[in-house]
Amino acid sequence: MSFNSSQGYTPLAERMRPQNIEQFAGQLHLLAAGKPLREAIITGALHSMIFWGPPGTGKTTLARLIAQTCNANFATLSAVMSGVKDIRACVEKAKLEQQAGGPRTLLFVDEVHRFNKAQQDAFLPFVEDGTIVFIGATTENPSFEVNNALLSRTRVYRLKPLQSTELVNVIKRASTDTEVGIGQLQITADDELIELIANAGDGDARRALTLLEIAVDITPESENGRVLSRQILDEVLQGQVARFDKKGDQFYEQISALHKAVRGSSPDAALYWLARMLEGGCDPLYIARRVVRMASEDIGNADPRALRISLDCWDVIQRLGSPEGELSLAQAVVYLACAAKSAAVYQAFNAVRADIRTSPNYDVPMHLRNAPTGLMKDEGYGEDYRYAHDHPEGYIAGENYLPEQISQNSYYDPVNRGLEKQIKQRLDYFQSLDDNSAFRRYSSSKPRK
Repeated sequence: MSFNSSQGYTPLAERMRPQNIEQFAGQLHLLAAGKPLREAIITGALHSMIFWGPPGTGKTTLARLIAQTCNANFATLSAVMSGVKDIRACVEKAKLEQQAGGPRTLLFVDEVHRFNKAQQDAFLPFVEDGTIVFIGATTENPSFEVNNALLSRTRVYRLKPLQSTELVNVIKRASTDTEVGIGQLQITADDELIELIANAGDGDARRALTLLEIAVDITPESENGRVLSRQILDEVLQGQVARFDKKGDQFYEQISALHKAVRGSSPDAALYWLARMLEGGCDPLYIARRVVRMASEDIGNADPRALRISLDCWDVIQRLGSPEGELSLAQAVVYLACAAKSAAVYQAFNAVRADIRTSPNYDVPMHLRNAPTGLMKDEGYGEDYRYAHDHPEGYIAGENYLPEQISQNSYYDPVNRGLEKQIKQRLDYFQSLDDNSAFRRYSSSKPRK
């Protein structure tokens, strides 16, 4: 049965919070001997900071340990439950403590990214004058979710998901601890089962300990205590999904990984990230839209079939939904990963748009203007227009369709792969015709390169 204190049930993960820096699992890049954050904690050199990392990596626990080690009052606010009124109340209490010669106040703000700009701004004067030592915790990238003014007054520390070996140690410690853990229940579990729980924890100590507690709770007692079995563990782990925070950092990191795997021609990695996103609950239609983008951005005219296959995949997802339509996503992603790659159209389009934004709005050359009325013809509209189909191979050597001021600009440079290899050969041939042509649309211009 679960641990029950005199105040009632307390989750195992809460009871197993480290009581000192030595017990803290993971984050050696911040807390190993000689690291600046560890030295600041040990010497009591407190400064305002933001802890950025996924759930279960120890953000709250580390803030508590800092307050405890530095003999500071620990005050906490949750951005989900608190407002400016609560912020002011905490600050007033900190001021009174300061005036009475008491210890400093460390104000820990959980999920600080959920505070709006006005609420975040409310901390600024008190962080600046030292009334409080501010520690914010966020699962989202603070560059996007925290005001620049607050960011400039804090130092950001990135907390990483715990490694499987670190979670194994956390689980073993909880299983053998007889004071606050579940060691009094005489837990027996082989290394393979402990590793399964650690892997299912997915870098989250809280999640791993919760899974362990559930497994122990439903394991019957015997003469030898509680012996965890694979069958019970499979029941506990059934339905567990991989870490995937929709629209959060994990969301954008994984879609970025999928896109880069496709671009890098790695079908195995592309399938892996696709499956991770689907298993984590990502909307297949969102992925389908991104796959269409990949087909144009990274494959383009090297293999135009990629765009058609991607659009067909989108259609299948809309018709069949999930999970039936997900196989079409796998098919499209593998095709795109294996296809010849070209970003020539993507780069050319971006270059044209950049030029347009920084250049005057040049008039359409007269020979390209339509002349549906007599007046327009009299004005010179369409004058000296040459009809391409009247010329050999449907091409007019020396003609130019750009404004005269930018007649030498060249944007599209096909790669020497896939279908674009043939496109490049054709454009090179047209260029040779231009080079040898006596006709020049603009007398001052030379053939485009």
